[in-house]
Amino acid sequence: MAQINDIFGSLVFDERTMKAVLPAKVFASLKKTIDEDTPLDPSVADVVAQAMKEWAVAKGATHYTHWFQPMTGVTAEKHDSFISPAPDGGVLMEFSGKELIKGEPDASSFPSGGLRATFEARGYTAWDPSSYAFIKGKTLCIPTAFCSYSGHALDKKTPLLRSMEALNKQCLRILKLFGNDQVKNVRTSVGPEQEYFLVTKEMYDKRLDLKMTGRTLFGSKSPKGQEMDDHYFGVIKPRVAAYMEDLNEELWKLGIFAKTEHNEVAPAQHELAPIYETTNIATDHNQLTMEIMQKTALKHGLVCLLHEKPFAGVNGSGKHNNWSMSTNLGQNLLSPGATPYENAQFLLFLCAVIKAVDDYQDLLRLAVATAGNDHRLGANEAPPAIISMFLGDELNAVLDAIENDKPYTDVIKQKMQLGVDILPPISKDTTDRNRTSPFAFTGNKFEFRSLGSSNSIACANIMLNSAVAESLQIFADKLEASSDFENDLHELIKETIKAHKRIIFNGNGYDDAWVKEATEVRGLSNYKTTPDCMPHLLDEKNVTMLTKHGVFSKAELESRCEIMLENYCKSVTIEANTMVVMSKTQIAPAIDKFVGDLAQRVALKQSIGSSIPDTYELSLVKKLSAITDGIYSKTDELKDEIAALSGAGDIIEESAMIRDKILPKMAELRALCDEGETLTSKEYWPFPSYADLLFGV
Repeated sequence: MAQINDIFGSLVFDERTMKAVLPAKVFASLKKTIDEDTPLDPSVADVVAQAMKEWAVAKGATHYTHWFQPMTGVTAEKHDSFISPAPDGGVLMEFSGKELIKGEPDASSFPSGGLRATFEARGYTAWDPSSYAFIKGKTLCIPTAFCSYSGHALDKKTPLLRSMEALNKQCLRILKLFGNDQVKNVRTSVGPEQEYFLVTKEMYDKRLDLKMTGRTLFGSKSPKGQEMDDHYFGVIKPRVAAYMEDLNEELWKLGIFAKTEHNEVAPAQHELAPIYETTNIATDHNQLTMEIMQKTALKHGLVCLLHEKPFAGVNGSGKHNNWSMSTNLGQNLLSPGATPYENAQFLLFLCAVIKAVDDYQDLLRLAVATAGNDHRLGANEAPPAIISMFLGDELNAVLDAIENDKPYTDVIKQKMQLGVDILPPISKDTTDRNRTSPFAFTGNKFEFRSLGSSNSIACANIMLNSAVAESLQIFADKLEASSDFENDLHELIKETIKAHKRIIFNGNGYDDAWVKEATEVRGLSNYKTTPDCMPHLLDEKNVTMLTKHGVFSKAELESRCEIMLENYCKSVTIEANTMVVMSKTQIAPAIDKFVGDLAQRVALKQSIGSSIPDTYELSLVKKLSAITDGIYSKTDELKDEIAALSGAGDIIEESAMIRDKILPKMAELRALCDEGETLTSKEYWPFPSYADLLFGV
């Protein structure tokens, strides 16, 4: 591997490069736009475009693209070459400021949720100067926003930028009340931990379900799974280590701060964690990370699975969204300091987050809702669908003291003796980790653990930023009108704690007693599936808040509800159709062939005079024949339910039919097929088993 210092950011038109190739005045103007969110000076665009093109061409680029994030969940790009005709019949390499700032991709085939008709094809991409351009292959990629001809956002970046600006505006109001006049902006930062599985390409190619859906739709339990806890943080296998080494190098070239790598809990599962970045850039980088992970895996004869639940019975893959707020002066607004009780500013921002999560728990839940994540939430270290917050003992004690106007007794910072004389005592953290909490405070940030591994982190952060901005606006309105700031601040914090403490839970989120307490006593929502939660995007309180802060228009919200439910319906329907094909053309025929061979063996025994009326083979033939009959029957029932979807009145009704009719039929069919796998000789089974896949690398 090359020296990290030499390759890091080598394919990025970052600040180092801009400073070296741009005139000082142009660089200063562009940097002000990036740092202070000021409007872009159009006069600098041509200069930046020329320098960007020359830099890219020198590195072998022949094309450029406006790289954007439509509502498909993946990125999109249309490549144009730099060439223009020269008078002498040759070519010129050109790239203008106009081409840098604006592109016009065809928008007709991207999801719009009714924002435009199919014949209204025009769409626009607009350069996002806050996210650096980069080279991928031979193409200069320019991060952009994507909107329709009518100006509606058709992507995930635009609402994310809007939500960041909304939060910035309200944070500055609060900071000003505390005398912090020097702060120019507040930005959220995110470090998304990315979990994934690796399987061999050879085995992957033999599984139609993995190829079509990203997860196994059939598969009996492996004799060994994750019971021994021996894979977590275990020694990384050489083939995986080689993959991780190449992956790191490719990510570092793109300026992505890949930091931590390790084996996760399930066999064949791993994790990559980056260093924190501004949320907009972190979102771009996470999309790139997922793409590069999959491309790099293929070079090693592997396939990287990013589905939230590729294997039943073992851990699914999440993407823990570590979120914080920081000023341009470097102050983390969620850092308690040495004395949290005396840090009134921290407590106010903490209360803003508590209020936001309680008031908009439905938005946080639906922001992570997908067909894949529905399988993951609530088991194997994934948090439950009920949104709650974990704060830890010290902060709980502080909030309790404020709520009840009683003296605060500092939590004794205990020492943990490790039982080995040579090791020093270690201070015990006052905030433990709660692996079952969806939204946990971890010292100076919140870890939102509910995101699925394939999710764009934009959606969750849009809702989180917006909800916290709403809380801060309410706080700022009250405190700016106050005649006794100290007293009113104390009362505001106290009132907020009393009103929203129901959302704070430090116990076991998997406990059945918690589900009952959360829903029946505390009144928290429990939306188990995407069809349960997604329609709540259009609840009046949510529409009012999101439109008030300019994050979405009402039409954009309606379109997103439609798109997300369509994605859910299409994903599950593809899975159901894949099950029909596999059960009828692979699984049932394989069992039938095994049964036929067994029947011949039974006939042979009988022909040589065996008088045993019920041999093992005959018993197995009867059992497998019944299973095969059941498979054909359940497959036909599933096909009928799929056909019935065409009669749904709208997308909400269709999603409910899938939840209530399709998924149960899929489960019934799978149960029969998986039982058949346990009874059928391995040589007859048409594709690799769970044991093969999980332990094959």
